[in-house]
Amino acid sequence: MLDYLKICGFKSTTIFKRMAKLFLTPENQIQRLNIVLNNVVSLQELDTDMLTNVSVPDTWSIIEVLAHLNIAYGPYRNQLDEAISKMTDSNEEQKPFRARPWQKMIIEMQRPKGTRRKWKMKTIKRFEPLLDRKNMGKEKVEEIFREFFELHDHLKDSILKSRNKDISKIKITSGIGPIVKFYLPESFEFLLCHLERHMVQIDEILNQQKVLTQ
Repeated sequence: MLDYLKICGFKSTTIFKRMAKLFLTPENQIQRLNIVLNNVVSLQELDTDMLTNVSVPDTWSIIEVLAHLNIAYGPYRNQLDEAISKMTDSNEEQKPFRARPWQKMIIEMQRPKGTRRKWKMKTIKRFEPLLDRKNMGKEKVEEIFREFFELHDHLKDSILKSRNKDISKIKITSGIGPIVKFYLPESFEFLLCHLERHMVQIDEILNQQKVLTQ
């Protein structure tokens, strides 16, 4: 646990107070994912310069944020497919899933608070978007958008498929490694909060661009 917190740039666990229980439902997760996907659809209307320009030194462009999200989903895709294929069908109506304390803490570290990111974290090296900023043309931008929608349509499909499955038996390893293992509803929530966190980041970039053009 402490190793993971250090990786993310936290020096102490004292910032974590006892939090309320977290119950997860596929309906809520699908609704929030649709909002994110619609937001990214609207980003496609921006010109290439707005998508690729870096407004503030040592920050990412909008397209780099999306590339990071594509990379971050990579470790989950095959694991989700494999886990769902091994799950037995459930005849009972799926009840809200209660996230476990350690997993809930990891999830809440990602969740934004309104229009701001609660804690700034370091990006693990393997999840950094290593794009060539000097050669970021329209073709490359469109490729990153296509990959984003393909991957996150897969996430939506996985949430939908899990609704009729027994989700209480199989865990998957998080993208940061075996220090965090998720049941499927926990993994979906982590991925969603990570998406929502970076949508806030994209709003921050757009606001910075507005200030610079005034």
